[in-house]
Amino acid sequence: MLIPYGHNAMCLNIDEKNVLKVESDIHGLVRNGSEDETVLAAMAEPFGGTKLSELAKGKKNAVIIISDHTRPVPSKHIIPFMLAELRENNPQIDITLLVATGCHRETQPEELRAKLGNEVFNNEKIIVHDCDKNNVAIGILPSGAELVIDRLAVETELLVAEGFIEPHFFAGFSGGRKSVLPGICDRKTVLGNHCSKFIDDPNARTGILENNPIHRDMLAAAKMAKLSYIVNVIINEKKEVVAAVAGEPEAAHKAGCELLSKYCKAVAEEGGDIIITSNGGAPLDQNVYQAVKGLTAAEAAANDGATLIICAECADGIGGDDFYKALKEAESAEKLLEIIRKTPMEETVPDQWQYQILARMMEKYRIIFVASPLLKEKFAEMKLGYAEDVNTALAMAKANYKDPKIVVIPDGVSIVVAKKQILLRG
Repeated sequence: MLIPYGHNAMCLNIDEKNVLKVESDIHGLVRNGSEDETVLAAMAEPFGGTKLSELAKGKKNAVIIISDHTRPVPSKHIIPFMLAELRENNPQIDITLLVATGCHRETQPEELRAKLGNEVFNNEKIIVHDCDKNNVAIGILPSGAELVIDRLAVETELLVAEGFIEPHFFAGFSGGRKSVLPGICDRKTVLGNHCSKFIDDPNARTGILENNPIHRDMLAAAKMAKLSYIVNVIINEKKEVVAAVAGEPEAAHKAGCELLSKYCKAVAEEGGDIIITSNGGAPLDQNVYQAVKGLTAAEAAANDGATLIICAECADGIGGDDFYKALKEAESAEKLLEIIRKTPMEETVPDQWQYQILARMMEKYRIIFVASPLLKEKFAEMKLGYAEDVNTALAMAKANYKDPKIVVIPDGVSIVVAKKQILLRG
């Protein structure tokens, strides 16, 4: 059985008859035509009825929010068409591509070239968002937090965005409104949105939008920023476009989430004692920080006292000094959670949400990372298990159980997992 890992896969040597394999049915979502044709078809019939070419009429300038290096958004199949349509009725419109880094590191030129292709990279104006500079306050979100966003987005006459929709471990689903918050927001606003109270909310989970406080503020942020139009795609395990939505942001995103839900939800007939998953390979498994997302799929299928194994190459390292130090310096996961839960929204610190979620899992489960051997010592410092390959990790886990139930979730970031007994209780 193959488990995604970096740009390749690891082979799990196990009889599939002895495991419960839980995976999405995204392969069942078959596009009509090529990737380009799928995107163009969505743009031809936008939600809300107004094409991008119409929105661009009479505008002096426009900003397209684009994804950064941490997202496998197939921009080559989106941005050229958005640029062309913006210029269709307005050849002189001044367009800026604004890279939505949120609080991530700056996206490098070679990463942008690979994402956008040579023609767009060489000929378009591209600005990388900085969460600490050139941002402007524009209002107060439903939570009471201040909304501070990139000045370019505030001053443009037309704000639009690309993106992709996938299950998200605390925002419910990615895409849509996330291009604005956290994408182009000031650090202060991102930290407030990811506060401990919101992360602890039972509705801030994978696949949930209703009554999700994080989604609520994100949606409000997009409206306040006057995001007018989006093109969002759904991709398969090969990172290919299989569906697309375009048009009015809230309606288009909602439709995309509803479509994806039909293919990405899966039920584990029974919980597992050992759960094996991945972060879907590169680029999503580039660091430990991002791999927390895949682990939440394993968490959703785990019995009490289970062992969670995640295959994530982590070629880019840990992914954040604050994330690393919090776990290294903590007395225990339990003590760390106590501190986090006492932290008010306005005092949220960088990466707090990520180590809060990881500590939540560490409190209940043993966690083993299958990753680059260069990180072995750091995993020990962070109180996490480590193995160089998935079969070694499985052997380590089996040593703690007499007859363990094993669940394999090949791609933990592409799926919404629920245990059958939880659904029955609900």
